[in-house]
Amino acid sequence: MKKILIVEDERNFARFMELELMHHGYAVTVVGSGQEGLETATRDASWDAILLDAMLPGLHGFEVCRGIRRAGFATPVIMLTARDSVTDRVSGLDSGADDYLPKPFAFEELLARIRAVIRRSKRGSGAAQAALAYRDLRIDPVAGTVSKAGVVLELTKREYELLLVLMNHRDRVLSRAMLLDLVWGYDCEAGTNVVDVYVRYLRNKIDDPGQRSYIHTVRGIGYVIRS
Repeated sequence: MKKILIVEDERNFARFMELELMHHGYAVTVVGSGQEGLETATRDASWDAILLDAMLPGLHGFEVCRGIRRAGFATPVIMLTARDSVTDRVSGLDSGADDYLPKPFAFEELLARIRAVIRRSKRGSGAAQAALAYRDLRIDPVAGTVSKAGVVLELTKREYELLLVLMNHRDRVLSRAMLLDLVWGYDCEAGTNVVDVYVRYLRNKIDDPGQRSYIHTVRGIGYVIRS
């Protein structure tokens, strides 16, 4: 039985999710504050997924998520919030969340998101992948690091995963929808510019001024790293 931790201060909403998830075969624990959520999430590594409200009393959800990642836990986190601007979604993902679901949502979609992040988590825990190199960039999937000319770069979890996918599919143009599925693990609305935002973040960190970018834009389609 898969274990879900819900960190949500709205009691009626938390109870609704708890009952529905239990009905679908999940073991569920509910806590109502950010501090309690952080302590519960980092007590052990047995959680299969965490549903984390962004607006919590005391310690807000973004801080809780960052605390979970700083503690070394890779448990899939789905942020739940009534705020749905691109800035808010990017902030949630930058804090280390694996998914971001705005309220209100259909419960069937939440179930699909939970299955997707758990599936991605299990897939990522398989056999270690060999290091990848391109020009002066090197990705070490075992250590989870990216270096350029021998210097380790500070990338967020999502930036790292996006670069890894592009490197693994070198010379293949990946559409934004494909990148959303491969990196974020679910299908987003077609108009989202989250992929574009993260490509810009990556370019700012890995490109040299005046030099050709490592990541090429294919107008109207998506992105590619060309050999």
